[in-house]
Amino acid sequence: MHPSRFRRLAAASRPLVTLLLLFLTPARTASAATLHGQVTDPDGRAVAGARVVVATTIGTSAVAITDASGAYEVGRLPAGRYEVHVVADGFQADAFSVTLTGDGRVEGSVQLRVSAVSESIVVSASHVDLPLSRVADSVTVVTAADLQARQIETVSDALRLVPGLSVTRSGGRGAITSLFPRGGGSNYTLVLVDGMRVNSFGGGYDFGHLSVADIDRVEIVRGPQSAVFGSDAIGAVVHIVTRRGGRPRVDGLVELGGQGTRRAAAGAAGSAGGWSWGAGGERTRSDGFTGSAANGEQVSNDDYEQRHASGTFGWQRAGGADFLLSANIGRNERGFPGPFGSDPIGVFEGVDRVARGVNDTGQIGVRFSHPWNATTRQRLEASYTDIAGRFVSGFGPSESGTRRLDLRIQEDIAFTPEVGASAGVELVRERGSSTFVTGSRGQTIPIERSVTGAYAEIRGAARDRLFVTAGVRVERFARAAVEADRSPFAPRPAFARQAIDAVNPKVAVSYLVTRPGDARRATRLRASAGTGIRPPDVFEIAFTDNPDLAPERSRSLDAGIEQQFAGGAYVVGAAVFFNRYDDLIVAIGSSLRDTSRYRTDNISNARARGLELTADARLPLGLAARANYTFLPTEVLSVDGPARLAPPPFAVGDALVRRPRHHGLLDVTFAAGRVSGFVEVIARSRVLDLEPNYGGFGGLFFSPGYGIVNAGVSVPAIGGLHLFARGVNLTNRAYEETLGYPALGRTGMVGVRIAAGR
Repeated sequence: MHPSRFRRLAAASRPLVTLLLLFLTPARTASAATLHGQVTDPDGRAVAGARVVVATTIGTSAVAITDASGAYEVGRLPAGRYEVHVVADGFQADAFSVTLTGDGRVEGSVQLRVSAVSESIVVSASHVDLPLSRVADSVTVVTAADLQARQIETVSDALRLVPGLSVTRSGGRGAITSLFPRGGGSNYTLVLVDGMRVNSFGGGYDFGHLSVADIDRVEIVRGPQSAVFGSDAIGAVVHIVTRRGGRPRVDGLVELGGQGTRRAAAGAAGSAGGWSWGAGGERTRSDGFTGSAANGEQVSNDDYEQRHASGTFGWQRAGGADFLLSANIGRNERGFPGPFGSDPIGVFEGVDRVARGVNDTGQIGVRFSHPWNATTRQRLEASYTDIAGRFVSGFGPSESGTRRLDLRIQEDIAFTPEVGASAGVELVRERGSSTFVTGSRGQTIPIERSVTGAYAEIRGAARDRLFVTAGVRVERFARAAVEADRSPFAPRPAFARQAIDAVNPKVAVSYLVTRPGDARRATRLRASAGTGIRPPDVFEIAFTDNPDLAPERSRSLDAGIEQQFAGGAYVVGAAVFFNRYDDLIVAIGSSLRDTSRYRTDNISNARARGLELTADARLPLGLAARANYTFLPTEVLSVDGPARLAPPPFAVGDALVRRPRHHGLLDVTFAAGRVSGFVEVIARSRVLDLEPNYGGFGGLFFSPGYGIVNAGVSVPAIGGLHLFARGVNLTNRAYEETLGYPALGRTGMVGVRIAAGR
């Protein structure tokens, strides 16, 4: 990262830290009760490293990690009723309630059972953290254990494990990678890292560079979440939570492989008393594809380099204040040789040996929560994000960037042990810029916007069977005035300041049909409904002559069922969803001039409906299996207006581009002693796509479907060393996730991993 960017990030952090430290005063505790016990497996053996989470209806009060004997102890808890959950990979246990009074000690031992789906504490589906077993939304959690078992390199590869998500990479490592959630657009997913927004101005995000080096888990919430997070959470939320706390440990890996790929990563985490920390870093380099293009020309400029570092530092007192400081920085650089694969209309002009992009990202954030008593808590959060991109092509250099300040204050209250609520306000100030967004004198001008939101949510539980969450968020989007652009190519009149109000509700219900605690089987029904919103991005604002360009919106319904057998060793599920997307921003061509008088306008509409099927099994001999299938029919609807038209080059009824109608996964892992491995099959049907050289002007074409096989193995060496190897696309299938951009052929990777202190 450039030194000036470091200085800006450091300067931004000072007021954020000062603001929250003003509130860092100890809570008054009327009592200091203690909860203790032991966690064991089905055979009665101690389980070390399990997380024991003590929570109320306003969220987590304390977390303890079991020691080598499986024992845990949580002290200094205020009197009150608590729910206790145990989180351990490969296991599950029913939550239990305890009532603490005075300064006494209460024993709460837990025996786990083998499970295909582990409990987790989810922070992305509500305004407070909730157990996964109580969440009514479509949520998937990919843990650090999942990432390691499958030797996953990037978060985008982890998202391929999730039903309903279409991941599309335009080439090899580091190429632009888009995520389409349940038929939504590639800018419909809000991405958070430790609670900090990392999307660019307007919601865009390239998933090609997200490192997994220091990740504790990735939470994916499918469906609109604007009632919780506001703008950009129109189709899904992906939240990366980095490692922090626990027994002190250090790990790292080095690997080498095809296309001259080299990757090194290291991380550390731990806690001592109330203090906790975590840090990680990764560097990846690859020469990329250097063979022949479809026209016989030698490919160059496909190289890639990525560097990333992050860290967290926190302090928490059981039942008391909780403070966390988080930061991450990253840089990636890649060449862009162009679409050297399929050329459906024969217009490929040759390999681009000049185009190259560099992106820098820096973030810092602070979070502080302060319980006034056992039933009331105040939380404050602040973060600053600085994203900058530079691109060089045959037309010269260009730059783009996003700067964002995000401030949030929230009050949580427990009315009863079964009913809790949250309310708060959030202020986001962001600024987007691009070399191509200019003013009256041809100078670069920024697009500035503020978002002010107020929200409320209520959560209720009944008899440990019915769980309801309902919330609403009211926001005002205020875009600053934009001066005129006198360019003869795309003139724009001056825009006055614009203010738009939006209301986004959400309700989610989960019901346990079977009796709680039934070790044989469990049946859970769930349903949710909500809306989402995405304000225009920099280019949509800058290249329109519509001063009232409005946000895009979504409406969604979701319903599902989950059935567990044998205490959770076998789990099957099904979910159906219905999404409607309105006010989509499109360019107005000659065929739409009777519909709108603007160059771009909110007149397009689309819908997506689908079915997600999942199955997970924990089998004998250390085997585990996972399978999912998504059926996703999408449809372009007619534009708003009297004529039954669709934006060119689409016709009404066409599928949305790059959304496969069918896609699925079969994944098997095994662990025998210290030897582990995996085999996975990923398949996708054909998709409608744009001509790769001219985009929509070149027409629509189908990109064929494909199926690929990946596999890997890890074996112990000496001490904490493990040797591992994996193969990607073992059958060497030639395919393209994005039309015109060949995906990786058969590629091998070998490496060594070390872990100490676990």
